[in-house]
Amino acid sequence: MLSSKEQFEIIKRGASEIIIEEDLLKKLEKSASTGRPLRVKAGFDPTAPDIHLGHTVLLNKMRQFQELGHEVIFLIGDFTGMIGDPTGKSETRKHLTKEEVAENAKTYQAQIYKILDPVKTKIAFNSEWMSKMTAENVIQLAAKHTVARMLEREDFKKRYQAELPISIHEFLYPLIQGYDSVMLKADVELGGTDQKFNLLVGRELQKEYGQEPQSLVLMPLLEGLDGVNKMSKSLGNYIGINEPAKEIFGKVMSVSDDLMYRYYELVSSVSLAELAKIKDDVKSGTLHPMEAKKRLASELVDRFCAGEIPAGYNTSEAQEKGKFHISIGLIAREEFEKVFSKKNLPDEIPVVEVVWEGERMKLAKIIAIAGVAKSNSEARRLIQQGAVEVNETSIKNIDAELPASGEYTLRVGKKRFVKVVAKK
Repeated sequence: MLSSKEQFEIIKRGASEIIIEEDLLKKLEKSASTGRPLRVKAGFDPTAPDIHLGHTVLLNKMRQFQELGHEVIFLIGDFTGMIGDPTGKSETRKHLTKEEVAENAKTYQAQIYKILDPVKTKIAFNSEWMSKMTAENVIQLAAKHTVARMLEREDFKKRYQAELPISIHEFLYPLIQGYDSVMLKADVELGGTDQKFNLLVGRELQKEYGQEPQSLVLMPLLEGLDGVNKMSKSLGNYIGINEPAKEIFGKVMSVSDDLMYRYYELVSSVSLAELAKIKDDVKSGTLHPMEAKKRLASELVDRFCAGEIPAGYNTSEAQEKGKFHISIGLIAREEFEKVFSKKNLPDEIPVVEVVWEGERMKLAKIIAIAGVAKSNSEARRLIQQGAVEVNETSIKNIDAELPASGEYTLRVGKKRFVKVVAKK
C-alpha cells in the first residue's frame, strides 16, 4: 500500500488547489494508520442527459481515490438539479421538472462506469434527505449562513451590483450542497474551481453540525471545443462520452493544437513524462501536431467506446491483416483518415428525400431542408465560406441551384454528410 505522502502526490497531480493541504495529509495518515478509508464525495446535477469530457476531469480524480483504496460517493443532485446551480450565471436558471431530472439521472448512472469502478462506487441521491425536510428544517438550515456571505460570491455580487434579479431559492443552492456533505459525513469533496464557494460552505456547515470540515480538491475547468468557454452541453462545445466513436474522434481532431495539450493534461492517461516528450517532439518537428492529436483521439475513443464496432466494418479482413485485438480508436482513426485525409466518403451517409419547388431549387434551401444547416441564412454563410461540396465539388456561389433530378452527396463543413434524393 502506498504511503500517505505518496497518495498525496497522486491526488495533487492536476489539481488547481487543495484546501487545506496539511489537513488532507493528516487525514491520509490517519486513514493509513487506522485502515479506515476516506469518504470522498463529488456531486453532479443531472441538468442534461450527457456526461462530457469536462465531467471526466472530476471522474478521473475519483477513480484515483478508488485505486488508492478510498470510498467514493457519486452524488446525483436530483433535488438540487431542480433548482439549477447558479454558479457563473448572469441570470436565474431555467427550472427543471422532477421528471426531467429523473430521466437525466438514469443516463448518468449508465455512463459513469466507463471511468469509475462499479464495485467500489457508492451512488447517492440528495433527494433522499432533502425531500424529507420540513419547512422548519429548511429555515434552521438557512439560519446557519448570512446574506452578506452569500453576496461575497462573485456571480451573486455582480448580479446584485447590476440590479439583476437573484431569486431566494438560488441562495439555498450552496446551503443544500453543503448540507449534502454533512449528511454524507464527507472527508473530502471534489469540484471544479468554479465550485469553490459552494464547497467552502460545506466546510462551514460541517463545523456547525459538529463534524470535522472536509478537505477540498479543486480541479481546473476544461475548455470546450471553442477553446474559450467551459465545456458545456448548453453551449454545444462539448464532447459527450456516450457519443459514437467517429464523433468523439472527429471532435477531438477539431480542437486547436494548444487546446490539445490541455486535453492531454486533464483527460488523458499519459504520464507527465510522456506528455513532456510529445511537446518536445512537436516542437522539434519530429512529431506532427496532427499525429499527436490522433493519438489523443484514439486513446479517448478506446476508453469510452469499448466494444463499439461500427456497422459495415470488416472484422474478418482486419483479423487477416493481423489486427486480432481490434482497437475502436484505430477503426475511428482509419475512418477519419479515409474521409478527411484521402478525401473519400464515409461508409454510412444518411439519406434524405427533398421535394423540389419547381425544376430547380436553391442549394442553400436544400441544405436547410436536409437538416445539415439550421436555416437558409446559415446555409448561405457556409456556402460563402467555401464549406460546402456537392458531389465532391466545392460550391461558393450562394445563389447556386440544383435541378430536380438524381441524387446529390452534400458535404457541409468537415464532418456533416448527407445524400439528398431529389423529388418533384
